[in-house]
Amino acid sequence: MDTSEKVTAYIKKHEKWSKELSKLRSIFQKTELTEEVKWGAPAYTLNGKIVAGLAGFKNHYAIWFHQGVFLKNKENKLVNAQEGVTKALRQWRFEEGDPIETDLILKYIQEAIENCIAGKELKPKRKKEVSIPPLLEKAFKENKTLASAFKKLTPGKQREYANHISEAKRDATKESRLQKITPMIIEGKGLHDKYKNC
Repeated sequence: MDTSEKVTAYIKKHEKWSKELSKLRSIFQKTELTEEVKWGAPAYTLNGKIVAGLAGFKNHYAIWFHQGVFLKNKENKLVNAQEGVTKALRQWRFEEGDPIETDLILKYIQEAIENCIAGKELKPKRKKEVSIPPLLEKAFKENKTLASAFKKLTPGKQREYANHISEAKRDATKESRLQKITPMIIEGKGLHDKYKNC
């Protein structure tokens, strides 16, 4: 199946919105963007960079702009799909009966293309390095097995253990926590593993 057939299949799959998604697709086809399929849905790229895409949902359909955070959005059409989680992505949602304003949509797409050409991009921040509390550092020097086992843990598990120690207020609590987590670290377990399998 080529890209065009995949997009057509995606649109047909969303029976409720197939007419509307087809119309949005025809608007994108008037632009210089290349139609592709990413994450199983239609996406529109420029020189390999994703600019926008289409999506059908149960109660709405949408255009998403990959770097929508940079769009002026004077007409207030864009929303952040997951406030506090989504950084760059913005969505233009349509519900049943909402008009598809071709000229306005083209204006948003054109601005997104210009932003892409200008290199405007919000890159995801890498998780910060694990900050090891002094008590844990000392334990590593005294117990090479513990140090070696800790290094083999994922950064997420390392962070959980480091925070577990550093969040304790009293030294006695820190010591007590260290005693409890030492065998868990040596066994290669995460601090919260027992809850993750529930």
